[in-house]
Amino acid sequence: MKKQKQDKQVWNLGLIFVNDDDPKIEATRKLVEEMGYRFINKWKDRTDYLSDPAVLKEALDEYEEWTKRLGMYDAEIYYFSLRSSQNQLDPELKAKYNLALERGRKIGNESQFFGLRVAKIKAEDQGRFLNYEGLKEYKHFLEMLFEEAKYQLTEAEEKIINLKHQTSHSDWVKMVDSLLSKEEREVVEEDGKKVKMGLADLFSLLYRQNKTVRDGAAAAINEVLAKYVDVAEQEINSILANKKVNDELRGFSRPDSARHLTDDIDTGVVDALVSSVGHRFDISSRWYQLKAKLLGLPKLEYHERLVEYGRMTKTYSYEETTGLILRTFHKIDPEFGEIFDGFVKNGQIDVFPARGKKDGAFCAAGSLTLPTYILLNHTKIIADVRTLAHEAGHGINDELMKAKQNALNFGSPLSTAEVASTFMEDFVWGELMQSADDELRLAIMAKKLDDDIGTIFRQAACYRFEQELHATFRKKGYLGKEEIGKLFQKHMTAYMGPVVEQSKGSENWWVYWGHIRSFFYVYSYASGLLISKSLQAAVKEDPGFIVKVKRFLAAGSSDSPKNIFHKLGIDITDGGFWERGILETERLLTQTEALAEKLGKI
Repeated sequence: MKKQKQDKQVWNLGLIFVNDDDPKIEATRKLVEEMGYRFINKWKDRTDYLSDPAVLKEALDEYEEWTKRLGMYDAEIYYFSLRSSQNQLDPELKAKYNLALERGRKIGNESQFFGLRVAKIKAEDQGRFLNYEGLKEYKHFLEMLFEEAKYQLTEAEEKIINLKHQTSHSDWVKMVDSLLSKEEREVVEEDGKKVKMGLADLFSLLYRQNKTVRDGAAAAINEVLAKYVDVAEQEINSILANKKVNDELRGFSRPDSARHLTDDIDTGVVDALVSSVGHRFDISSRWYQLKAKLLGLPKLEYHERLVEYGRMTKTYSYEETTGLILRTFHKIDPEFGEIFDGFVKNGQIDVFPARGKKDGAFCAAGSLTLPTYILLNHTKIIADVRTLAHEAGHGINDELMKAKQNALNFGSPLSTAEVASTFMEDFVWGELMQSADDELRLAIMAKKLDDDIGTIFRQAACYRFEQELHATFRKKGYLGKEEIGKLFQKHMTAYMGPVVEQSKGSENWWVYWGHIRSFFYVYSYASGLLISKSLQAAVKEDPGFIVKVKRFLAAGSSDSPKNIFHKLGIDITDGGFWERGILETERLLTQTEALAEKLGKI
């Protein structure tokens, strides 16, 4: 496709380049490279910026200006990444994207010296740099570099750690993932037809309301996981050992400390979050008790926690969807509505499924100087309304940051990345429920509880499972599959309660759970949603609180989440903050129980 369609329901990538052969592509590339090599050549042999804050200010100003153009994605990389998402079947697009990435990686590696050297400024001199007025806008950027430097090894040692990561971690994980992805099993669909499915499709059958279908899918999944549990045992022990070695070399006191450092979140904040959620596992247990009653079952087997209740057959055209979201956003804050309206009118949303188009949905923001784009696969179901609200939330967050932050502070840490998206999404869910009849409202509320319980309570349980998994491994030196399975079931039982059986085969469901191979990032699902819910509650009580919400969303990475909230008068180290968000989920559960009783469903 050489020329972009000027259709408001596909991306108007002309906001970046007119087409794939636009002469501006090469011109922009040259500009970025010229700026980059000008910076590299000016500073690579100098050391005065490591002793004089005024000189570092000059260097950081130039680095920031270049980052606006390059950053993680320059315009060429960003453009061809988006084009490849539109058409994954075009090898020419992939080639252009890969070449652009390679050029970006090369110049990025050549400039890497700057951050590494700044990070190594002597500890006794760091306060002088952090308190220098001219470096005020870069203060947290420097704080993060200095903090990470405490755990960095020599350049040679860092190189060894990077090189061994593939053989000691990623190759093991890829092996198990590859083995699982190749498996197919024959199952029976509702119409009685036998079909062969891979593991991902088998998991999708667990949502089905037909018990025969979902039980057949679960049996097939259990068979696959049992086949590879011995391999997964070796894999998980190998990557746990590699993690232990890395942590000991760097001097981390806890297995999850490295994750907290990377995510710019205090360990005390994560501990308060996980503890607060863990103390309210009665809520998730109550939900599964209600769900079993709604489904007419005395108990739920482990795989049945995913079954959808009710039928949400009402459809929403794209125009209806954008209209509903626009009205909702305007009610929350007029600026939110204006930003979203711009996405729609300027062709920044690619709407419908198409051959070769990437599945799912995402929001992309290349840098301060590049437009935000949203990818959808809108099929008119109610979930698509929620999806657009979610991705638009990310987009609004990006636009607010662009207006307030420099290029080095553009972006959100993982711990708060999902706040804006879930904040907007939940308000739209509320709007949907207001216009629904009781039967549809009950189905929507049940779906919302499924999502919230999974995001908050299941992920907190997973985090605790990871903590005990690493601690037990470090004590014993090796864990057998049976012991891993028992630990897994212990923590799943803790949040699901007695109504969900840890049925035969469920002891192996850790085998496919990719989250635990990335180590301790699952807390961020819970933190993002609970922060969002706490902020939602504050806005519902006092609409004027939206000013503080916007200030938080615009802050980006200019400070730690803890400090940003502290400036707003909020203490996220206090369990009471997290409890406020948890109470929003409990409130929804209570309303759902009441509606189910009113309709005679329980």
